[in-house]
Amino acid sequence: MNRRNFLTYAAILGGSATAQGCTAWQAIGTQPGRRNNALSRELHADVIVLGGGVGGCATAMACCRNGLSVIMTEETDWIGGQLSQQGVPPDEHQWIETHGAPLSYREFRNRVRDYYRQNYPLTEAARNRGNLNPGDGSVSRICHEPGVAVSVLTDMLAPYLSSGKLRILLNCKPKSSDVAGDKVLHVEAINTVSGDSIILTGDTFVDATECGDLLPLTGTEYVTGTESKNETKELHAPEKADPKNNQAFTVCFAMDYQPGKDNVQDPPKKYKFWRNYIPQMTPAWSGKLLDLTYSDPRTLRPKRLGFDPTGKELGGVLNLWNYRRIINKDNFIPGSYDGDITIVNWPQNDFFPGNMIDVPEQEFQKNVERAKQLSHSLFYWLQTEAPREDGGMGWRGLRLRGDIMGTEDGMAKYPYIRESRRIRAEFTVLEEHVGAENRRLVAGDVEGKRAAKFHDSVGIGYYHIDLHPSSNGINYVDFPSLPFEIPLGALLPQRMSNLLPANKNIGTTHITNGCYRLHPVEWSIGESVGQLIAFAKKTNIPFRAVREHKNRLADFQQMLNKQGIETQWP
Repeated sequence: MNRRNFLTYAAILGGSATAQGCTAWQAIGTQPGRRNNALSRELHADVIVLGGGVGGCATAMACCRNGLSVIMTEETDWIGGQLSQQGVPPDEHQWIETHGAPLSYREFRNRVRDYYRQNYPLTEAARNRGNLNPGDGSVSRICHEPGVAVSVLTDMLAPYLSSGKLRILLNCKPKSSDVAGDKVLHVEAINTVSGDSIILTGDTFVDATECGDLLPLTGTEYVTGTESKNETKELHAPEKADPKNNQAFTVCFAMDYQPGKDNVQDPPKKYKFWRNYIPQMTPAWSGKLLDLTYSDPRTLRPKRLGFDPTGKELGGVLNLWNYRRIINKDNFIPGSYDGDITIVNWPQNDFFPGNMIDVPEQEFQKNVERAKQLSHSLFYWLQTEAPREDGGMGWRGLRLRGDIMGTEDGMAKYPYIRESRRIRAEFTVLEEHVGAENRRLVAGDVEGKRAAKFHDSVGIGYYHIDLHPSSNGINYVDFPSLPFEIPLGALLPQRMSNLLPANKNIGTTHITNGCYRLHPVEWSIGESVGQLIAFAKKTNIPFRAVREHKNRLADFQQMLNKQGIETQWP
């Protein structure tokens, strides 16, 4: 078994890096799939990280690197969040190869490239390309397979798993907590396969779940949806707040193309509904959702997209096939691949008719299933009805690649979540701090060219403010931002003393979440949180005191810099 297959096998089945998480369940005599006579046990570590996505993995690495013990849970059987279980190639800024993200994140990217060089039949030209992009997708400088992200993250965590500093519990979801005043005492988690529960105790608890699930379980104050203009004074905020107005989520999928073959099966059960579905949006959508015309995010006017699975250029119109392509067959020795492989995370499979935040579990799962039906319907439409340049309809050789996503149904293991519950923080990042137009209004024409400088910066990032259509029918909100800093105050809950966020649940607004939610920023948040926990432990001071005392803050920022985190843009 070669290296790639072994690591993927280990990551899925609980071997190698996940062995300790697996045996934590097996040691109490449970059998997969059994929920009868569910058992419980207790595990302890310095830090309990709930959620094994990008932010959770970065937190765990930083804590372990600085000598702390960590237990990390993950709701699915793949760590990696956006990078893996959600099937989203990295959304990054143009400077990512040299700066603008933690050193550990750039190490991850380089390890991805090395993984392809070590395990794949690359052409010599591709192998020698310094900034190898396996898929040559236009969305990212490093479009790669979700399973490779799992393997690379597994490698990066392996030394800590081997030493016992880290335990990973897969298929494990937080269920309840015990809280005394402003402190979390323990969190109860449930194994979603066996039904067994486990009590997790520690000094610090980190919410790295995709939806901020730990916040309501612990009584931590939080915000959801859209704030009003009166509350935040943000230029693009609406007049009225709407806590139920959250960005669309997406169930992504992978596909390839087999020319000359007919892979069409029966239409999905909800195909007729989605084939005729017209989004009800303000401002209005361009027409039917399953169409190659959509609402341009910047202008909200109809914009034409293209699709051709041969990958050819379409005369200035974006070919969606190339957008999130994760395997470009031309990067590999001829015969290695029959064709390219691409990820579908497009406007046409954004799901906005239902909310994911603060709804009952049954409604959450129902909306996930509806979103899967939308994605299956989009795939069937591409096979049978998508307009072709030659006047024909559909590409019958398209094939779902569930093996690429690690699933039977071809869909991603978990929805791509764009918006989470957000803590009520010591400091909230507003549009006036990072939005280009709003900065000009509050800081003047000259200073308006730079984002706000934060004295307590613990990282940097950049992405334009990109809000997808929302669950209550608000169309795209998309406008320029500026390279920004991540303030420590946005990582500190107003009241809770031993709980920290490490995902999209930091102190942003609905508006500013739009630029703080992407892969490298989430990694930077997690890395900074992990180092904050280690620094506070070493100096024996509370998290808030790090920010409140000038000298302590300077010492912490120096620690961040030494461990590869930039706190200011050049």
